[in-house]
Amino acid sequence: MTRSSLAPILVVALVVGIPRPASVWAQGAANFGGRWTLNRGLSQFPREIGFNAGFLSPGVGNRAFTPPRESQEDAARIQQLTAEVRNPSAHLTIFETPSTVIVTDDNGKMRTFHLNGRQEQIQLDSVPVDVIATREAGRLIVVYKVESGRELRYTYSRVGSPAQLVVDVQFVERGGGDQVKRVYEPASATDTLAPVTPAPSAATATPSSGVPAQTFNQQPGAEFKGLTTLGLVLEDLSPQAAACGLSQGTIETAVSKRLTDAGFRVIRNSDEDTYVYVNIITTTPSAGLCVSRYDVFVYTHTTARLSYQPTPVLVQVSLLHRGGLTGGAPAAHADGVLRGVQEYVDQFATRIRDANK
Repeated sequence: MTRSSLAPILVVALVVGIPRPASVWAQGAANFGGRWTLNRGLSQFPREIGFNAGFLSPGVGNRAFTPPRESQEDAARIQQLTAEVRNPSAHLTIFETPSTVIVTDDNGKMRTFHLNGRQEQIQLDSVPVDVIATREAGRLIVVYKVESGRELRYTYSRVGSPAQLVVDVQFVERGGGDQVKRVYEPASATDTLAPVTPAPSAATATPSSGVPAQTFNQQPGAEFKGLTTLGLVLEDLSPQAAACGLSQGTIETAVSKRLTDAGFRVIRNSDEDTYVYVNIITTTPSAGLCVSRYDVFVYTHTTARLSYQPTPVLVQVSLLHRGGLTGGAPAAHADGVLRGVQEYVDQFATRIRDANK
């Protein structure tokens, strides 16, 4: 069963910090593991950043300048990697071992870097890219080989007081290149992916958008009142997840029992109304190591009048969201993921019950 195709338009998502895995390498080495939140005030956001246009290259003698040859794949790599620098993820979740670092962004995209100094290939959205990752003097350095003569270099470093993750990005090409610095801080338990704007009062005048102000229940937890039935959708697990001991049936049964025991009527494989959605992404960065990113949502559907449309439309709303990251040996990995998922489900159930007291 896959998730509804309706795009999440309205988001009120709760995210907690992910505990850092225990340090198992040499004392004094920087530990980048954990969940980090971008501090936009301390970060740089220049108006223009990227590789030089490079449309023209010097000719020889009296010959005219000629454009360099750039493949379609090169152009796609440049476009995606540059877009990631211009619009960095508001949160980063990092899992780290002595030989591997896994970085996950807000969209759940996981990139695995092996810290061996050797060139390897990873997959972007539509094209592959060669990368080299190393640990140097307490810093993590990841170099993307964008195309001939062009590299994108990420340097991650830790600051102890106050605790910060500093990410320096440099576009490396002939004649230099643009640079930008981003500063992340440890995520708190109440970090939100999208801010919740204060609700207007009933007396609020018609806004400039032309959409009339509406009266609605502003009490905390009002969106959960009367909620007694929940659908349950578990996204199909990957072969990597199965190899790490995760079972679709086991997780679905465990989550369903948790919700039933909390007093809810549960409808499996249903996203027609309000439902719990569980998504688990598993990777095996090295032999004997499994890493999973797990997210639990509570979604519902409603109609809303958008500021740029005159007629109400059906939208999907994320009421709750928690996400975690865990890694370890295959023998114990499935139990760790299941415990994390169940913990989030229990927290959601408690919050809904409290709103209905």
